Amino acid sequence: MKERILKVALLQETDRGSRDANLDAIEAGLREAAAAGARLVLLQELHNGPYFCQHESVNEFDRAETIPGPGTDRIGALAEELALVVVASLFERRAAGLYHNTAVVFDRSRAIAGRYRKMHIPDDPAFYEKFYFTPGDLGFEPIDTSVGRLGVLVCWDQWYPEGARLMALAGADLLLYPTAIGWDPGDADDEKNRQRDAWITVQRGHAVANGLPLLACNRTGFEAAPDGGRGIQFWGSSFVAGPQGEFLAQAPLDQRKLLLADVDLGRSEDVRRIWPFLRDRRIDAYGDLTRRFRD
Repeated sequence: MKERILKVALLQETDRGSRDANLDAIEAGLREAAAAGARLVLLQELHNGPYFCQHESVNEFDRAETIPGPGTDRIGALAEELALVVVASLFERRAAGLYHNTAVVFDRSRAIAGRYRKMHIPDDPAFYEKFYFTPGDLGFEPIDTSVGRLGVLVCWDQWYPEGARLMALAGADLLLYPTAIGWDPGDADDEKNRQRDAWITVQRGHAVANGLPLLACNRTGFEAAPDGGRGIQFWGSSFVAGPQGEFLAQAPLDQRKLLLADVDLGRSEDVRRIWPFLRDRRIDAYGDLTRRFRD
């Protein structure tokens, strides 16, 4: 197949301490990405503030914003000015008492091209997201843009092969995961390494199983727990993988980084011809996948 090279950028950032400071850093990153020739930029999960889900507090709902709203207005204006496709990640206030963890896509315009609401919601120590977020209700539908059909998912979604597969079956050209994941500082080093390796491996597996490029943008840096807990050391490690799981670019663990990569969208066709996983799926035998467990 003919090459279709798309330059992508992932903005791996720390929390800068305020919404305005974070948006200023995002603006600087978008400008740098555009100057480097990027056409698609992926931002990290909940990039406008700290990862507030380390505790449960009704006051944290004040961070939520409507979509469209001030946050999308600013990022959309930059997408239009810089002619970028931008995947943003926001705490959405849909109605009183109804909130989502929502990715928003802009296609070189201040108008919203599409959105995805996080489907899988964790409830683990220091990741108390079920207190804040209603599970998504938009399904696994790719978002059409000028650079291709984007299969946007969010963080905890990245552990589930079903979400990636459904995006692929709906015609996604790329899989994208805005993310906020890190270590409990109290864990032993070998456990930390296992967790990070598992996170990278499962996503590379999604790229391989679906023959698609994959972008995962994580936050980095230490964020203290508001309730006096141990906090989270976000492990960065944002990366771009090709359709055979090969690394195209990787960011460090502990540094802010604008990660750039050239993705050949034409390779998916070539890879799927030699590894026709979609052809050989036994869809007649998968009915039990809709059951919670086979007792």
